[in-house]
Amino acid sequence: MSRAQRLLDLIQLLRGYRRPVSGAVLAEALGISLRTLYRDIETLNGQGAHIDGEPGVGYVLRPGFMLPPLMFSEEEIEAIVLGSRWVADRTDAALSGAARSALAKISAVLPADLKDGLDTSGLLIGPGQAIAAGDAELPVIRSAIRTGQKLRIGYQDGSGGRSKRIIWPFALGFFDRVRIVVAWCELREGFRHFRTDRIGKVQILGKRYPRRRQALLKEWRASEGIPER
Repeated sequence: MSRAQRLLDLIQLLRGYRRPVSGAVLAEALGISLRTLYRDIETLNGQGAHIDGEPGVGYVLRPGFMLPPLMFSEEEIEAIVLGSRWVADRTDAALSGAARSALAKISAVLPADLKDGLDTSGLLIGPGQAIAAGDAELPVIRSAIRTGQKLRIGYQDGSGGRSKRIIWPFALGFFDRVRIVVAWCELREGFRHFRTDRIGKVQILGKRYPRRRQALLKEWRASEGIPER
């Protein structure tokens, strides 16, 4: 087993424990000596893993985002770059900025050889057709989805008819030219799809909808014949 793989295995092992686990248990699980384990923990902490503990007491991986360079192969880095470039080019300003910021953070922790691959990736996002309007509403909609909040929206359908709706948004689909909010509509008492460029005023009501987002998503997938991913 390579050292890089061993370090990754140690991280995965620590993630399985919520309470401190002894070095002896970790070393036995990995098939290494205690001395090697202590060196590996020191290395991971140097890479930002935040492992708390000491010999004789035990070790625990503190919760939080941790991104050591050893976690990515060259193809995984290319996938991250390509996906981030798509988000930067095809989403609203806030999400686009977040994608660029995420790439900068990834670049900052990669070793020199892999960083060169990130900066010089030949995988590009080609120009696309203009995306329908609706950017201003997207941050509010995404916030409502994350927190499970009801939204009040003004909506204009494809025939020009206008209505006011209270919806339970649980997904947001990004297509080449439009963005679609997937939601339970209280007015229609069923699942509906709303184009963001046809949504007028949008307001978070400060009320959680009564069902779990994951349950709504699963039921919607079943109703649309979309397989679980």
